[in-house]
Amino acid sequence: MNTSPAPRRSSGPTRVTVLASTVAVVCLLAAGCSGFGGSDADSNDTSGKAGTDRIKVALITHGAEGDAFWDLVKKGAEAAAAKDNVELTYASDADAAGQAGLVRDAIDERVDGIALTLAKPDAMKGVVAQARAAGIPVVGLNSGIDAWQSQGMLEYFGQDESVAGRALGDKLDDLKAEHALCVIHERGNVALEARCAGVKKTFDGQTRNLYVDGTDMDEVTSVIAAELRQDPTIDEVVLNGAQFALAAVDSVKEAGSKAKVATFDLNKDLVKAVQGGEVQFAVDQQPYLQGYLAVDAIWLYRFNGNISGGGEAPVLTGPAFVTKQNVATIAKFAANGTR
Repeated sequence: MNTSPAPRRSSGPTRVTVLASTVAVVCLLAAGCSGFGGSDADSNDTSGKAGTDRIKVALITHGAEGDAFWDLVKKGAEAAAAKDNVELTYASDADAAGQAGLVRDAIDERVDGIALTLAKPDAMKGVVAQARAAGIPVVGLNSGIDAWQSQGMLEYFGQDESVAGRALGDKLDDLKAEHALCVIHERGNVALEARCAGVKKTFDGQTRNLYVDGTDMDEVTSVIAAELRQDPTIDEVVLNGAQFALAAVDSVKEAGSKAKVATFDLNKDLVKAVQGGEVQFAVDQQPYLQGYLAVDAIWLYRFNGNISGGGEAPVLTGPAFVTKQNVATIAKFAANGTR
């Protein structure tokens, strides 16, 4: 199922245990910190850089314009690119057809590797196959944990969204919640659907999904507020992004509701909201780490034939709960724009 390595690369990937994966992640991050500064660092400055030939890697996501989550993914990718002597290009399109077009552009440019999100896997099948046919290795990140293998991607870095959803459902039980509203800001996004389905599977209370247009924050705020006014039994609002959680805080105030707010994903403003008690907790999937590992994985494959997880298992970057009790340990990294 994997793209065959070029002759210069060695083969024979090994199975990776959980402990080995954890150690590798720590080592990779330690190396990445020394090279942080983006992929356009002065080519004459070789300090902290790999001594390998320069390669081109395209990072292509479904991120919407202005979504700070993807800034974290990009920063991680840039850190790895700076360390690995990679010329990195980043492009995104929230429209699946548009994202597929960006992949075709990267193929035409004969890049050496592609890191790709699979929020809508069916729309990516054709272009992933084209990349493989062109001998371009493709790794997945962030979205598509149930699709990356069937599409022939080498590796996958991200959170198992179903597991994350079930963990959040258990957390709501611990907090004695009774009625949760799970807000999905992008229809058809498999990751968001899996999260809310996971919540419903383990949460003993009532769970109902609410669909909103994530490109219009005013609408997000007003629609959630209207739901809270209409059904005062809702005591927990679960969001699928930090900016939407902050909007929901306003919705709760606007509706005069007593509902609490919890969310998947994190940014520096959300960290402050957890510290201040406006948001109960966040489930962090570590987007910086996803971007870093995806780019570094292509470099490792190109120059050493390595495949994390042996091509059989994803490398999980979450879920991790950020609460008022532990948020202080995350806050300094969030302030630096890496969490």
